[in-house]
Amino acid sequence: MRKLLIVSLLLLAVAALFAQTEKMASGIVFHDLNDNGTKDSNEPGISGVAVSNGVDVVLTDKDGKYQIPVSNDAIIFVIKPGEYKYPVNEFMLPQFYYIHKPEGSPEQEYPGVKPTGALPKSIDFGLLTGNDSEKFRIVVFSDPQTYSLDEIGYYDKGIVEELIGVEAAEFGITLGDIVGDRLDFFEPINKATSRIGLPWFHVMGNHDINFDADSQLSADETFSSVFGPANYAFNQGKVHFVVLDNVFYPNTYNDKRYVGGFREDQFLFVKNTLEHVPNDHLVVISTHIPLFNEYPFGETFIDEHLVRLFEILEDRPYTLSLSGHTHTQRHHYFTEEDGWLHEHPHHHYNVATASGDWWSGKKDENGIPDAVMRDGSPKGYTFINFDGNTYTYDFKAAGHSEDYKMRLYGPKLVPYNFRYRGEFFVNFFQGSENCKVEYKINEDEWRLMRYAIEQDPYISALRYEWDYATSLPEGVRPSNPVYSHHLWKTRFTSSGLPLGTNTFFVKVTDKFGREYYDQMDFEVVEVEQ
Repeated sequence: MRKLLIVSLLLLAVAALFAQTEKMASGIVFHDLNDNGTKDSNEPGISGVAVSNGVDVVLTDKDGKYQIPVSNDAIIFVIKPGEYKYPVNEFMLPQFYYIHKPEGSPEQEYPGVKPTGALPKSIDFGLLTGNDSEKFRIVVFSDPQTYSLDEIGYYDKGIVEELIGVEAAEFGITLGDIVGDRLDFFEPINKATSRIGLPWFHVMGNHDINFDADSQLSADETFSSVFGPANYAFNQGKVHFVVLDNVFYPNTYNDKRYVGGFREDQFLFVKNTLEHVPNDHLVVISTHIPLFNEYPFGETFIDEHLVRLFEILEDRPYTLSLSGHTHTQRHHYFTEEDGWLHEHPHHHYNVATASGDWWSGKKDENGIPDAVMRDGSPKGYTFINFDGNTYTYDFKAAGHSEDYKMRLYGPKLVPYNFRYRGEFFVNFFQGSENCKVEYKINEDEWRLMRYAIEQDPYISALRYEWDYATSLPEGVRPSNPVYSHHLWKTRFTSSGLPLGTNTFFVKVTDKFGREYYDQMDFEVVEVEQ
């Protein structure tokens, strides 16, 4: 009994000490009608707005006021409602957070946050009048991954210039690997991206972290000093966007330098933010490392963490997740076998990279590497179009016309009435196994092509050019081919085909019922005996 009393007294003492040292941040979320960053007397507070410290999520009261616990290493941020927008700085980076680090970041190779001093009496967030439509469009790409100022120039000319003045886009997202380990390049690449003229959100990638960090909580110090929290959320229309740093570094899980996964505070944050999101809203989770395992052996994303995330999403009928990292483009559908707790699969879109195959390959007339990715996708970006809780997507190959949606590959010459084992291939860049691809030769009837997960022969041919060149090509040799998940093929007979020019026609019907067409010519020639 005496021991129980002593333990109880100790617990009360600890609780009392905690109560004395606990800090509360407070402030107001208001409608900044004149966009001056200050709450004026005629500007109302906004009720029911979510505010978070990265774990807890609270709502503002009827006057727009909030109060939330804060530590000495915290970022307080506002989760905007769908009809508002954030103010931005000169680099078009959304300003929606306040960093509280009285002593600043730990000393590391690349600087982090400078000491912020005492907690302000009031941490206020102004929100601007935004687009209240449930229909909107965003731009998404991953991995600009610039290792040099020259590569920032490629990004500026090859990606940014195409997107300047893009119509009807609400904002953009870079899905990590903004730079290539050079964290001092954040400023020049942000300057380039800002020319697009859209508010731009960022996910932290494995090449954006402080590699000299001694804990996972300090690996984002430089990133946070530039972009704010590495884990955050916001709403647009009927879509709730959740951005998560899923680069597990330092890696205590396996023998790799890093692995995909989440910390306990991140699971709590996702759970807490979703408590304030209606179930008929679409939840979009953006990470850098894909949630699926990239290879058939070993974990590139921790399986147990995937199951835990799916448990949090159990009551969510409308979901989508986005990632980058692989320098390929792929749609992956999680089913009940993977721990997904719904009848309909969860769609994970591993989007194309801005740098393509790491800025490799031949250069075009503007001096920009073609950088075709290992799965046959060109470098580029994706538009995602939202309508309520539904969406469609459109991949745009950088440096090509809008209608460049696929690449056809096949023989140029085919023998007349002779045994032939050649094949035609279609790489529909934004495709998946949910697409239907048909072909016909000349005026014949449409026939189905076979979905194939294998290397794109076009990529193999490009690599052959580099490896068997008689003089060293200019630029960086591209990476070797990998399996493509948006490839179709067919073998055909030349029997009955006329001599001369013939045409191979292709029709693709995507998962949304949209149709795309392309064609290529080939010659049927006599066989010399």
